[in-house]
Formats: sequence, structure tokens, C-alpha cells
Amino acid sequence: MRAFTAAAVQVAPVAAPLSAETIRANLVTCVEMTRRCVAATGAELVVLPETATTGFTPGCSKEELWDLVTELPGAMAEPVQAVARELGVHVCFGTYERGPERGVVFNSAVLVGPSGDLLGVYRKTHPFCSEIVSGGGWVTPGDTVTVCDTDLGRIGMIICFDGDYPELSRIQAVQGAEVICRPSALLRSADLWDLTSRARAYDNHVYVIGANATGTDPAGVHYFGNSHIVTPIGHVVAKAASQPGWVTARLDPADALASLTPGSSSGQVFDHLRDRNLALIRNHRADLERPASTSFPHG
Repeated sequence: MRAFTAAAVQVAPVAAPLSAETIRANLVTCVEMTRRCVAATGAELVVLPETATTGFTPGCSKEELWDLVTELPGAMAEPVQAVARELGVHVCFGTYERGPERGVVFNSAVLVGPSGDLLGVYRKTHPFCSEIVSGGGWVTPGDTVTVCDTDLGRIGMIICFDGDYPELSRIQAVQGAEVICRPSALLRSADLWDLTSRARAYDNHVYVIGANATGTDPAGVHYFGNSHIVTPIGHVVAKAASQPGWVTARLDPADALASLTPGSSSGQVFDHLRDRNLALIRNHRADLERPASTSFPHG
């Protein structure tokens, strides 16, 4: 990884029933905010929120949503690819993706390179309970992990609720991810948003760039923004408020683990990846794979 400036950009979707016109308007917003952010900050990696092309809660059936979105690569990615090529930057953005059959929709994150090429597509592996098809929602889960080689470094992707599951980020870190992008439309508390990004960054000694939605989606659900950038020692170095805009930070591998805590004279001596007890993991692999649920009643 080399040093570079990263940005988390939060945008508000069009607060109207989802249509081809609102998708086009959302894409215009994504492109314009990316262009403005790069001009103002010199960011080489821009991360946009989850489902930035549509808004998170579509307010329609999964079949109707399938009709409105496209495959990847496809028309919904092309405007973002064009602005990445124009500016010579990397852009990670969230979008619903049309699956192989009508009604099969993935919640995806896309990493676009400075040439405009799609470097990787990640499909959300842990959809929220109200979002997943098995819970009556509209999203079919993905089943793969995505880490991309770029000239900035190794970049992984998770989406929103994925951040609650430490195994996914750990797999990416073991695969060499140095930065994890987390496009989100988080509906819970700002405390949990910060906690989970900080934990995944600290667990794995990676930078986490969380871009959270703001505004109101097509179904009338409200989002609080608070996009952030977290260092490999779990320190939040940039944090947005609730309005559309961006936050940026310089990500420098020379500084990533330079101290135990921010600005401390105590050096960082442990390594959460190197120091794993692999024998314990091997001995309890069956436990890790065994279905389980909490013993506490749900509210």
C-alpha cells in the first residue's frame, strides 16, 4: 500500500417512488458529488453509500426492482465508471444488481479503477433481516469475498450489516486487504455504526472507510450520515455530520501502526493477524461452522 487520500461521501437519494427517472437523478448526484469531492480534496479513493443509485428501501417488489436495475457491468455503473476515468480515481459505490432470474436482486458494492474498469464486484453476504428474501425482503445473499489489487493497495469491500460479522473482514485481511470500504445505509444507532467499523479496523489492522447514507429513501426511511474513516488502531480520524458532503483522511502505511494509541510514545508491538492462535481455530472449526442463535428473547 502507498500513501493516498481517501474520501467517504454521503449522498441523499431522491425521496420519491423508485423509477428509471429517480435512478438517473441519483446517478447524477453520485457523479457530481464525486467530481466536487475530488476537486476539493484530491482524493484518490472515493467511497459512496450502499444502494446509492436507488436508496436502500425500494418500496416495491423484488420483481419490480429487478426490472429497474441492471446487471454489472451495465448501464447503472457506466456513469460512475465515466467519472472515475475522467478524474483518474478509484470509486467504490453501492447499487442493487440484477440477478440471473427476475426477482433475484443482489445488494452489491462495485470498485471502479481510474481507467473506468470494474476491478471487482462484491454481493452483500449478510443482508439485514428485513432486507433478505428469506425474511420477506428483496435481496438474495452473495456467497463470495472480494479483495482487489489496485495501485493504492489491496482493497476489500463489505456492505453495512456485514460489518457486524467479524469473520468476513477477517477473511479479507488474511487475503491481504489493507483497506476495507463499507458502503452503508445504516438504520440503527450512530454508536453501533462507530463501534462496528472501529472493531473491524482494530481486529484486522486495516483502514475502514464507511460511507453512510443520509436523507430519505423511496420508502420514507431516514438516514443519519456520520460517514467516517477509521485507522488500523481503531481511531476515527474523520467523521461527517448528517448533511450531504464528504470527509477525507490521508492513509499512510508508515503511520498505520506507528503507535499503540493515537499520538502515543508507546509503540505498537502486537499484530492481531500474526498472533492468532491457529491451533485453537483448527480445533474449533466445527464450532465456527455450527448453526447457532442467541439464548436471549428478541424484542
